[in-house]
Amino acid sequence: MAGRGELDRRPGIGACGQGLAALLHCLALVLVVITSAVPASAEQVSVTDVLGRVVTVAVPVQRVILGEGRQIHAGAALDREAPFRRIVAWRDDLQKADPDSYRAYLERYPIIAALPALGAMSEGNLDIETVIALKPDVLFLNVEAQIASAETKLVEKLASVGIPVVYVDFRHAPFVNTEPSLRLMGRLFGRSEIAEELIAFRSREIARVTDRLAGVADLRRPLVMVDRIPGYSDDCCMTFGPENFGRMVEVAGGRNLGSLLLPSTFGTVNPETIIAMNPDVVIATGGNWSALAPGGAWVGLGPGADLAEAKRKLANLAKRPAFAHTAAVKSGRVHAIWHQFYNNPYQFVAIQRIARWLHPDLFPDLDPEATLRELHERFLPLPYQPGYWVELGGEGGAGHAAP
Repeated sequence: MAGRGELDRRPGIGACGQGLAALLHCLALVLVVITSAVPASAEQVSVTDVLGRVVTVAVPVQRVILGEGRQIHAGAALDREAPFRRIVAWRDDLQKADPDSYRAYLERYPIIAALPALGAMSEGNLDIETVIALKPDVLFLNVEAQIASAETKLVEKLASVGIPVVYVDFRHAPFVNTEPSLRLMGRLFGRSEIAEELIAFRSREIARVTDRLAGVADLRRPLVMVDRIPGYSDDCCMTFGPENFGRMVEVAGGRNLGSLLLPSTFGTVNPETIIAMNPDVVIATGGNWSALAPGGAWVGLGPGADLAEAKRKLANLAKRPAFAHTAAVKSGRVHAIWHQFYNNPYQFVAIQRIARWLHPDLFPDLDPEATLRELHERFLPLPYQPGYWVELGGEGGAGHAAP
């Protein structure tokens, strides 16, 4: 165990200022000292990350850096009793891109206000010296960070001081990488059993949609335009290709417009193309971007969202020239769903919600809100709050029977 001299040499321990922020910062530093000073029984194991890299890690990990803060959506499900006990730093994207979730966690775990907030590796802003100083057992990065980390030789530099880097993915190719990422994190956290329970729950809830669709011989699939974060800027019209929300639409019984035009997960479609293709259904993705695009026309969705305000904004977005005269708007089949389903393991809830919008007659007994509530009750440390979707004309639209 570290002696007094070692503790005194750690930066900031003897310099606690006054006020709540300073106290929280000092408490976090004390926790860093305690957890790094007490040796834990660990086993060296080799794991394969989603890029196919074989990495040796001492498990269970005690000190973790999340290269993206939204990875906590997975980590919290694996460690609901104390989701932050092993997190020593994270990227600041949860606060900025998903502030409603951040506030919910902050209310229950005030100590997270003092967690060091790191820059993004994918944007070249990750301070390697800070990572090394925190002495993590593992650094989790999203696959999008691969190019930037290769350019800076991040993996090699951290390996030279005994810090392994592991890549996970819930966004770029979630239908390929979500289950491997959960298993990987579960193995490193020493929570493999919980990971398998979550994977089984996810598979079961997706099967409730796919099994029923498979039983319809002449299924008519409506054409769906997924309008990615409309109102975040004045640009139109970002969407999804054959993965992520695009794949969710296909799994839920629709035809994704973006998959017909884009070769990759993300891209943009011209307004004229949308008018010409005339989608049957429009699904906008929305969230709280008050920190990134204050005052924007975006549809505010997420835990505890004001759904009346979200519906008002969605109605305004439906008046844009690219959408105003489409079959979707004319029939009232315009919906919005929480954008962050695109970047966590809970896509199965979105699949159920989309299936109900596309085929309400096929799924009268499917309750995606009950599924999301069960997810919270079984796996998550936070109580369920509604606010994750909104619609203009009900399940199948105003007076419109789903095909």
